[in-house]
Amino acid sequence: MSEFLTKSRARNIFYGGSIFFVLVFIALTIHSHYYVVNSSTAGMALSAEVRHGKHVWERNSCINCHTLHGEGAYFAPEVGNVMARWGVADDPEGAYEVLAAWMQAQPSGVEGRRQMPFFDLSEEDLRGLAEFLRFANQTNTQGWPPNDAG
Repeated sequence: MSEFLTKSRARNIFYGGSIFFVLVFIALTIHSHYYVVNSSTAGMALSAEVRHGKHVWERNSCINCHTLHGEGAYFAPEVGNVMARWGVADDPEGAYEVLAAWMQAQPSGVEGRRQMPFFDLSEEDLRGLAEFLRFANQTNTQGWPPNDAG
C-alpha cells in the first residue's frame, strides 16, 4: 500500500506546495518592491521644462512617426538616444541649438524621401522638447531597445 498516493499524502503535497509557492510569490514581491524603490531609471530630474517637452511631444503626435525606447511607429528614427547620437546629451544649450536647427531644416525638400513636416514651434516648445529628449536619452532602459548608438 505504500506505493500508492493516499488521500492524506495528496493533501500534504497540495498544502506543502501551496505554502511553498505563496512564500516564493511573497519573496518575489518584496524583491520587486525593493528594486523599484531603490533603483531609479531616471538619469536626470523631472523638471518643469521636461514636462513641457513631453506635452509638446504628445500635442504634435511625434510618436506617430518616431519610436521612443522602442515604442511608437517605425516610420522615422528612434529618438530615445538621439541626443547621444548628436553628441549633445550633456549640454542643454547644445541640445536646444541642434534640435532647433534640425526642426528649422524640415522638410528637407528632397523629392521621394521620407520627410518630417515643419512644425512651427516656439523657442519655449523647442527648449522643452530638447530637455524631454535629453531626459529620455538619460533614462536607464537596461539595454532596450538594442541600439549601438547609445
